[in-house]
Amino acid sequence: MIKYIFPIVHATAYGLPLTTHVAWDLWPVAHVWLAWVLLRWKTYTAWLAIVMSAVEIVIIVTLFYHFLSSPEPEWTIWRTNWFINKIFVLSCFILILGTFALRRKTITTPSIP
Repeated sequence: MIKYIFPIVHATAYGLPLTTHVAWDLWPVAHVWLAWVLLRWKTYTAWLAIVMSAVEIVIIVTLFYHFLSSPEPEWTIWRTNWFINKIFVLSCFILILGTFALRRKTITTPSIP
């Protein structure tokens, strides 16, 4: 949400159109799908969680590598906001991957009816 709330609050404070600094993409759709599947358990939930987490981790680590390996990373307010968002997303997906990879056999059915 930092990806949306901060840019909208900033735009509001400076009298700009609300979506001036919002970086639009389709990742929220994939994240909502995973959240929905985790709440409404399906036969493919564990595999979706593992695959989506692994893909997200690879993408974010690659983005971090390219950003941090540049001679002078651009630490603007927007790039810092992006970096904080990616740290949060990376942390979430490391936890999801760890949970499903290490405990998949004990959580293959929903624990809440």
